Amino acid sequence: MPGIRDAEPVRGRPRDAGRDVAILNATLKLLVEVGYDQLSIEAVAAEAGVGKPTVYRRHADKAALVAAAVEHRAASVPPAIRTADLRQALLQTVEWLAEQIAGQEIGLLGALFAGMRSDPDLAAEMRRIRRRDEAAMTEQSFGGVRGVHLVPGAAALFAEIVPALIVHRLVFVGEPSDEGFVEHIVDDILLPLLQRE
Repeated sequence: MPGIRDAEPVRGRPRDAGRDVAILNATLKLLVEVGYDQLSIEAVAAEAGVGKPTVYRRHADKAALVAAAVEHRAASVPPAIRTADLRQALLQTVEWLAEQIAGQEIGLLGALFAGMRSDPDLAAEMRRIRRRDEAAMTEQSFGGVRGVHLVPGAAALFAEIVPALIVHRLVFVGEPSDEGFVEHIVDDILLPLLQRE
């Protein structure tokens, strides 16, 4: 009819955020219970109480689904470092990282490590997440520090060494990353290694 604007096309219902969370939580639960290789989209859908198409509309494949679940679980950012003192900046960042890693279930870490060995797509997704997190973490640690001469690649060294030490402490030694351990990492390993003579 002249003078009446065409109605906007119907684009379907808006996505239910509750389903998103249910799918990601179901993925994490099953990942710990059955491992990555035995995890299936069908099982995740059943656990979350949704249909398989609902999962596939959100995630292209199993690797993308697991990566999204990991990001959902660890959706936090490093603390804002408000000191120009390298030791204090490192202490704050290592302590934060230790808390983040300790918050992960050992079974989840094991399932992810095993999955990365068997699925190149998952390995690529986990490395993407790691690179992003490392960039944020090292920017907080080193971005505000002035007047300190660091070795070339100091931020990359930090990102390579510290998570490995914390995971080793938790998984293999079976001890918490307490204040003493954090200070040991900073004082005995990082400061001698990162500062240029």
